[in-house]
Amino acid sequence: MAKIRRNDKREMPALNTSSLPDIIFMLLFFFMSVTSMKEVTYKVSIQNPQATELTKIEKKSLVRYIYVGTPTAEFRKQYGAETRIQLDDAFADAHEIGDFIINERSSMAEEDQGKMTVSIKADKETKMNVITDIKQELRRSYALRISYAATQRTSY
Repeated sequence: MAKIRRNDKREMPALNTSSLPDIIFMLLFFFMSVTSMKEVTYKVSIQNPQATELTKIEKKSLVRYIYVGTPTAEFRKQYGAETRIQLDDAFADAHEIGDFIINERSSMAEEDQGKMTVSIKADKETKMNVITDIKQELRRSYALRISYAATQRTSY
């Protein structure tokens, strides 16, 4: 009869790392494809108002943003502390909104131009006359789909 040796000390086989680069590149491509880059540098400080009834915008590629608030600390010396309007990466006046909407609409596909939504991201301390001026300019440029950014109110 043969004797089976169980007392021999066997070494663990080395860990096979040949597939490790493939896994790393798969993760890298995954994160590159699902991550969205910040498109606009905020030059105004915005603290969104709170609301109870919110709906989420489904197709964000059709949304163009108008930011309203006081300039951040680095721009306050140049532009003052009063409420300013930011279109893309530049400060603007209310009368420049029409040109902004026309340029944004022309950069979209023709079938999506009528579906364009303008989202106003305004600070909760913004005076209503600034919002009214923005809405009047949007009405003149036939941008009639408007949404207002807000955060969910947690307590009543």
